[in-house]
Amino acid sequence: MTIENVQQYMQSVGSQARRAGRQVSRATTGAKNQALLAMACAIEAGRERIQQENARDLEAGRQRGLSEALLDRLTLTDARIESMAEGLRQIAALADPVGEITDLSYRPSGIQVGRMRVPLGVIGIIYESRPNVTVDAAGLCLKAGNACILRGGSEAIHSNQVLASCIRAGLEQAGLPQTAVQVVETTDRAAVGELLKMDSFVDVIVPRGGKGLIERITAESKIPVIKHLDGICHVYIDDRADPDKAIAIAYNAKTQRFGVCNAMETLLVHKDIAAQVLPPLANKYREAGVELRGCDRTCQILADCQPATGEDWATEYLAPILAIRVVDDLDGAMDHIDRYGSAHTDAIVTEDYTRARRFLREVDSSSVMVNASTRFADGFEYGLGAEIGISTDKLHARGPVGLEGLTTQKFVVLGDGQIRT
Repeated sequence: MTIENVQQYMQSVGSQARRAGRQVSRATTGAKNQALLAMACAIEAGRERIQQENARDLEAGRQRGLSEALLDRLTLTDARIESMAEGLRQIAALADPVGEITDLSYRPSGIQVGRMRVPLGVIGIIYESRPNVTVDAAGLCLKAGNACILRGGSEAIHSNQVLASCIRAGLEQAGLPQTAVQVVETTDRAAVGELLKMDSFVDVIVPRGGKGLIERITAESKIPVIKHLDGICHVYIDDRADPDKAIAIAYNAKTQRFGVCNAMETLLVHKDIAAQVLPPLANKYREAGVELRGCDRTCQILADCQPATGEDWATEYLAPILAIRVVDDLDGAMDHIDRYGSAHTDAIVTEDYTRARRFLREVDSSSVMVNASTRFADGFEYGLGAEIGISTDKLHARGPVGLEGLTTQKFVVLGDGQIRT
């Protein structure tokens, strides 16, 4: 497409999404659930075609020299296809947040004032690699009463388009507009730039991908963005921690999965317990293939630990590498988190109730934990059912963004003829 054609195409997509959004916002819970269940059936019935189109993407990816990690994220196995269908069924089973009225109370004038949860409108989602995001995002946006415009990566274009056909079939079966979920059909990068300017059609942008993608979107978007740039997560082991508990949590937070945003990247340890917990932890990390980089005091305790640089404290490794710093006290730990953290997830391990309360109150992150692994920072683990991403912003949503995060609230007033005097 030429630039002019991309502009026209994206304007058409946006206009259709806005019209469809008004219809979806009025849809009943039953209609939305019917569409979700029909999508799930269409995906299962189209398994062979989905894998054929996915094979085209995989072959093109190999020709382009994509890494094995990227190819793995791109691959749609039988299990992953089944997981997409099951995810839609789980979303259908969730409570519908749209129309919920809370905080309804009488005022002295006799009116009742409350808040009603309503859809955001049209959500633009820009993502890379994983075709399953197409289905997850479509399902969550629909259940929350929104229309969505999905722009996946060029490496997954055939996979995303065949999944889009399954989504459209489900919408049609439920009597909902097929344009409620539109997957951008062009791989032209100009389409992203156009989407980020369409503030008359799109209400919020959600990026899913690497830091470079998210930085670009944040810099260019004229539309509010729900995002997080880094997952520089910390675990602080206090001198009043249970050592066994601390070792188990610190090990799990780093090694349960390496390449995820809620994995621990820096371990902070109180100086009075460091000699007790670091050696056994180091042994476990070595067995898991984790490279350790530490401050001077850490290196004195662990002879084979590599000296950490200033850059290590500010790096999201997404790899089997861990930075370790020995700190003087709780304040030292919180100062480090304040300086180097990314406001994603931070945890304290302590048996001291007062220190735990201070940590919860003073650490300014989207998830703050006591005596638990950072790996729990996840929509499913929080009971949200599913998530569209994690936000480290303070407005409009923070932490894992589930159905409620894809809605907003408006004030509603119930009266019986009252007039203001």
